[in-house]
Amino acid sequence: MEFKEYQNLAKRTANDNNEERYKLANYSMGLSGEAGEVTDYVKKVVFHGHEMDNQKLKDELGDVLWYIANLAAVRGIELEEIASHNIEKLKKRYPEGFSEERSKERVEK
Repeated sequence: MEFKEYQNLAKRTANDNNEERYKLANYSMGLSGEAGEVTDYVKKVVFHGHEMDNQKLKDELGDVLWYIANLAAVRGIELEEIASHNIEKLKKRYPEGFSEERSKERVEK
C-alpha cells in the first residue's frame, strides 16, 4: 500500500467534526498515547520476559501510524512528504550511514 492510499483510508475513520485546533490536540494526544502503548509492549518483552508477538507490535505501530496520518492531514501534509523530508535530513546528518561518532558530534540546527 502506498502512503497516499493509506492516508486517505485513515481519514475515513477520523472524526472530522471539530475545528482544527481540536483535531490537532486529539491526534497529537492520541499519538502520544499509542506511542506509549508501543513502549509499554516492548518493555514487557525486554524486562518482563514476554515473547515478542509481531502481530501485536504491528497492531500498536499501526495505531501510531493512523494518528500520524491524520495529524498530518489536518495541516495538509502528505505522509510521502514526511518520509522524504526525514530521509533527506538523515542523509545530511549521516551521509555515510549511522555512526556512533557522528551521533556524538551532532550539532542541532
